[in-house]
Amino acid sequence: MEAIIPLLSLIALEVILGIDNIIFISILADKLPENQRNRLRFWGIGLAMIMRLALLGFITWILKLDQTLFRIAEIDFSGKGLILILGGLFLIYKSTKEIYHKTEIAPEELPDVPKNSSFGRLLSEVILLDLVFSVDSIITAVGMVQELWVMYTAVIVTVIIMLFASKSIGDFIRKHPSFKILALCFLLMIGVSLIAEGFSFDIPKGYIYFSMAFAFLVDIIQMKTTKPVHH
Repeated sequence: MEAIIPLLSLIALEVILGIDNIIFISILADKLPENQRNRLRFWGIGLAMIMRLALLGFITWILKLDQTLFRIAEIDFSGKGLILILGGLFLIYKSTKEIYHKTEIAPEELPDVPKNSSFGRLLSEVILLDLVFSVDSIITAVGMVQELWVMYTAVIVTVIIMLFASKSIGDFIRKHPSFKILALCFLLMIGVSLIAEGFSFDIPKGYIYFSMAFAFLVDIIQMKTTKPVHH
């Protein structure tokens, strides 16, 4: 019974951290034909679970990633920090590219995505981000609890929740273009926070999630109060 509260706390934290992953996968899935979107979600989230469970098996090695490798200008860099910096740069690149395509390029100017090769390419991008988020998630989990079974249980339960929630979140983002831009801005902020963390400058994630939740609420209110224009 003593492990219940740490387990529930860890599941809640993992779900919150997993929102980044769900949004990223949902936005990439939108590039695929409808019959392949669920497959990308399933594989992306499923591989995230496998990756996290595998990393828990190498927990001693994972914890070594948090140790300082070298120091530049009074800033300590660790293996984890380098992974977060690379992941953050990739997330910023993908987010700004998607925002540019959504706001600056007319739909008819967009090139067709090659249907045969796009699934593998998009899945590889999901796996890359899965790795970054998994390392961050596992090190966070170790800081919260000591029992390995609690970590394994939290990862499995979180992934099940993510699998059920991903389609609804993806459908919602697809139906409302303004929320897609908001989601991309959220990923952009997460990318900046990952880079900052990699440079040993910690930005409390609560600030990011609160600001985005507030922006989401404002968008909901605007959507409900703005009446469609009838011609």
